[in-house]
Amino acid sequence: MTYHPKSDFMSVMIERGFLADCTDYQGLDEALVKGVVPGYIGFDATAKSLHVGSLIQIMMLRWLQKTGHKPITLMGGGTTKVGDPSFRADERPLLTPEQIDANIDGIKRVFAKYISYDDGPTGALMLNNAEWLDELNYLDFLRDIGRHFSVNRMLSFESVKSRLDREQSLSFLEFNYMILQAYDFLELNRRYGCLVQFGGSDQWGNIVNGIDLTRRVIDQQIFGLTSPLLTTSDGKKMGKSADGAVWLNADMRSPYEFWQFWRNTTDADVGRFLKLYTEMPLDECDRLGALAGSEINDAKIILANAVTTLCHGADAAAAAEATAREVFEKGGVGDDLPTLTLSADELPTSIVQLIVKSGLAKSGKEAKRLISENGAKLDDAPLTDAGLMIDAAALASPIKLSAGKKRHALVQLG
Repeated sequence: MTYHPKSDFMSVMIERGFLADCTDYQGLDEALVKGVVPGYIGFDATAKSLHVGSLIQIMMLRWLQKTGHKPITLMGGGTTKVGDPSFRADERPLLTPEQIDANIDGIKRVFAKYISYDDGPTGALMLNNAEWLDELNYLDFLRDIGRHFSVNRMLSFESVKSRLDREQSLSFLEFNYMILQAYDFLELNRRYGCLVQFGGSDQWGNIVNGIDLTRRVIDQQIFGLTSPLLTTSDGKKMGKSADGAVWLNADMRSPYEFWQFWRNTTDADVGRFLKLYTEMPLDECDRLGALAGSEINDAKIILANAVTTLCHGADAAAAAEATAREVFEKGGVGDDLPTLTLSADELPTSIVQLIVKSGLAKSGKEAKRLISENGAKLDDAPLTDAGLMIDAAALASPIKLSAGKKRHALVQLG
């Protein structure tokens, strides 16, 4: 992208990798320079916590406030009763109003860690779309809002088309969702002067709908800005680990497990994740992300500490690191780790041979199967390459091999 932003917020979005697309770069940038811009993200209350997959959006709102603007966190108390069909293969289970309220209470606790809710010009607002959606009169809504939507166009949106192409049922209830989300944007502009909606790139169609509706109904110009849908470098969806969603609330995922998720980041993702999920200077993110060999593990610990500090506090991050060191040193089961010491003339050697020599597998065949079934780890990160060669540089400091959750060994250079 060749556009050079004037506003601090757009600069951050572009430089740190938050920006996938924007409906009008220049128009939004100029609005951000002129004064305080309120911007929102909607979160449906489908669980009692958000998970790591939502963290990129939360960080966008944090940066919006840090650069002098006003974040709005919109709880989907109304839209959760319908369910977003975007890129889902089936209909979401419908929740009771009591379940929705309980989920909203849990989600609110997440936001308070990242953004400040106060009465100042940039103080964040916590709103619930049930405030206006619950009061709608169906016939009035159809006549005043429904007439602005083309069914032909709605059917062309990728989120709907992908469901229909697979011949999976899309209920009329779900089909209404995009109209309700568009209406949210109109109401937020009307009530709070909200100028921009953020979301993942899968929300592009819904965001554009809201912009079109607001222009047609009250002739206001508003904007949309999307972030990339993040996957890790090995193709996994961000926010999930082998044992399920990585929740942001401590009662659903312990700070230690949260810390470990970031500590286990793939080497290739470290620099990118430092830019997106921490506030470290860009040149330091680049420096740490470019480290190689065992040094990249130090960068992963810095990443884990920084992200955990934002989410759970500095004390929780320090405790998680201390526990991780203890587990590393004691092998996770309270005993000293068995240690394999190699001489320089035994290197380079294959990772498969090291797994066998350290006693974690009886044969090369068993070691390869362990790797292919995602049962092997190198320094607590999933080991996926059975052809990996280990040289003296990689053993500048001891490395830890793991088979499953409880069997570990150290490999060091004598």
